[in-house]
Amino acid sequence: MRLFAAVLPPEDVTDELAAEAARLGELPGAGRLRWTGRPGWHLTLAFYGEVTDDLVPALSDRLARAAHRTAPFALRLAGGGRFGQGRALWAGVRGDVEALGLLAGRAEAAARKAGVPMGEHRRYKAHLTLARSREAVDVQPFVTALAEFTGTPWTVADLALVRSSLPRSGVPGEQPRYEAVARWALGAGS
Repeated sequence: MRLFAAVLPPEDVTDELAAEAARLGELPGAGRLRWTGRPGWHLTLAFYGEVTDDLVPALSDRLARAAHRTAPFALRLAGGGRFGQGRALWAGVRGDVEALGLLAGRAEAAARKAGVPMGEHRRYKAHLTLARSREAVDVQPFVTALAEFTGTPWTVADLALVRSSLPRSGVPGEQPRYEAVARWALGAGS
């Protein structure tokens, strides 16, 4: 199954972001972007890709330990940016980004220790993907509009293991489906 570790913002936070995304969707050129669906909004900590069923229990045990070793912390969605010359538009994160980075490092280490092939390590960049494009798009107007966005702070209280199912229908614009298969409270072992 295709898995990743993530922080899932609460509904009131995604309500605010949905209102901001609707405003962005009215800007010129918005139709050239594939906007992510609200059910898919998350802060990826570590992407695992295809994980065999036999590795999931060890990965889950390691992620539970990582969560228990991490105290709850405060975040808010704010600002935004782009990756890949306009191929991805994202909302930024403020607050205890250091704690978020520590949790991301622990989620990656959990996978490596569980035997999940992880490939090359990349420096963690906290973000929530709002839109993608297969071609380079000038997303600067969207980044500029996002600069003023500041969401309500929330306390990150758990770590989620999420399964993603890629679209199979071939229908343009169909979104991946995401399902939290496990969640662990932060700081439970403190």
